[in-house]
Amino acid sequence: MTAQKQLRGMTWSDPRGYDPLIAATSAFRERHPDVDITWDKRSLQGFETTPVEELASKYDLIIIDHPHVGAIVRENCLLPLDAYAPQDYLEQLFAETVGKSFQSYFYKDHQWAVPVDAACQVQAIRPDLLGTPSATFGDVMKQARDGRVVWPLRPPHVLMSFFSLLANSGSPFPITRANRLDPIATQRVLQGMEALAGLVDPACTEMDPIAALDALSDGGQFAACPLVYLYAPYARNGYRPHRITFHDMPAFGKSGPLGSALGGTGLAVSAKTQHPDICVEFALWAASAEVQRGLYAEHNGQPGNAIAWGSDSVNTPVNDAYHNTRQTHEAAWLRPRHAGYMGFQEEGSQIVLDAIMGKTTATTAISALQKRFDESFPHD
Repeated sequence: MTAQKQLRGMTWSDPRGYDPLIAATSAFRERHPDVDITWDKRSLQGFETTPVEELASKYDLIIIDHPHVGAIVRENCLLPLDAYAPQDYLEQLFAETVGKSFQSYFYKDHQWAVPVDAACQVQAIRPDLLGTPSATFGDVMKQARDGRVVWPLRPPHVLMSFFSLLANSGSPFPITRANRLDPIATQRVLQGMEALAGLVDPACTEMDPIAALDALSDGGQFAACPLVYLYAPYARNGYRPHRITFHDMPAFGKSGPLGSALGGTGLAVSAKTQHPDICVEFALWAASAEVQRGLYAEHNGQPGNAIAWGSDSVNTPVNDAYHNTRQTHEAAWLRPRHAGYMGFQEEGSQIVLDAIMGKTTATTAISALQKRFDESFPHD
């Protein structure tokens, strides 16, 4: 009798992060009866902040956030998937990926994860309260003056909105220490964010995307959330008290819905696993078009595969959430990923929050952001 392979996986606690992996594990067990994967889960905040090297010491499979890849390379805690996966299969996944999702896990010449979930900041509305989404940031301000806007400003999401608006304006945040923040564009974005922050409920500073979408879907106070990471399950009938629809981000600049800060998740394999081949096989299979447009999407998953995103059967249950936000996702902006970035993300979030809440000036914030970003790079 073949010995049972007991594997452990770590994901995040939202149904979007947990349910599809449980379904995929059950189906994978039919292919490999000797493999059993047990999934643990952590909060969204834990997913965004817990060092991957800490998880890699305990788990075989890990759902990761792409800005961690610089630290991953430094700590040598994950397997480079290209050392185990067929090159043509990786090329196929690359060709089938929404936007920069596949690219976001490629760093220092290796592929550290495969995308199983694609997301960026888009717009969410209550279609029963608001007929059409806002096309511009000016339109958002009109809704906010009527008290109808909710906006997640809990770190790091306040920084993600800042990134999105800055890139959308045509002056994206630098990703290397050789480049500098554009002070004029940055001041304009901070001023715009401060104006909007002054019109929304102060409780927004404690909201992450899940809390904001819960507030939007419950009751009748809010009609729109202008910048929030896509959570397609909220567009399903019966998922929350009221159904939400998702749309392209409102434009701050003049080039349409581009520059949204890329999110999503990738499936990675610990360098310490005793079963690298079967872990890599599971990761590649879970990212495949077959799984992504089938059981993954059917079990509250939000696919990273473009074939799934283009599928009417995947879109219909979520009111065309993928069709409606495709342009924003394809034109999303890729965050810095160097080894010191995560520390900057934490401090930069607070700098931006203080600026838009009027606790410091835009000029002071710009200087602090540039200084802290420069300091975040390893000193060779």
